[in-house]
Amino acid sequence: MLDGYFHYGLLAALAIALVIAAFTDMRRRQIDNWLNAGIALGAPLFWWSSGLSLWPGVAMQLGVALAAFAILAGMFALRMMGGGDVKLLTVLALWIEPGWFLKLIIVMALVGGVLTIVMGAWHVMRRQKHKLAIPYGVAISIAGLWVLGTHYFPVAGATAGTG
Repeated sequence: MLDGYFHYGLLAALAIALVIAAFTDMRRRQIDNWLNAGIALGAPLFWWSSGLSLWPGVAMQLGVALAAFAILAGMFALRMMGGGDVKLLTVLALWIEPGWFLKLIIVMALVGGVLTIVMGAWHVMRRQKHKLAIPYGVAISIAGLWVLGTHYFPVAGATAGTG
């Protein structure tokens, strides 16, 4: 029973970290390195509490995170993403199962598109001259919270499909 509390405690800590990432990105357009490091350091504890095997389980998580980092670093080099966003998505790949990580990316893109339209309209309405900066950590965090709520937390996942 204590294993279950520890497991869900780690998931709750990840959810809190995602909320913090969203707020700091909205406020300062920055996701702190200490936050990303904390999320990354919690992943091995989560693997252990989940009973994930070293092969292929942990190897798959590390592989997806490495692939995500390689792709996202390229996007950072092209100035399409911020460094904090790249790091946040990479460390989330350490936690989220590969199939669900793909769903996270899709939800993130949809939320990010809506966020961009809303912030762009607000930018135009206020007739601002400076470059528009989208806090994409908000979209990443919302998508991460969606995955946690629909897949990892059993009560939320059980009620998500009913209606």
